[in-house]
Amino acid sequence: MKESARYVKIVEWSEEDQCFVGSCPGLLYGGCHGDRELEVFEQLCVAVDEAIELYQRDGKPLPPSTSGRDYATKMLSVA
Repeated sequence: MKESARYVKIVEWSEEDQCFVGSCPGLLYGGCHGDRELEVFEQLCVAVDEAIELYQRDGKPLPPSTSGRDYATKMLSVA
């Protein structure tokens, strides 16, 4: 398993920006954006891998994992 699999990756449509926006809460502040959902997800995966490499290169501990928290079910209960 890649280290990046420990982090939730979100791609969602932004009405304000009129494009898809990708983020990885807890690991990346900011993210990536574009007109095609799949391309944004691919960019996001690369950005997450690069962020992890930077943490490791700098000898910093990675933020706590965000995967395995069943965010999808939690969001359904809010909707």
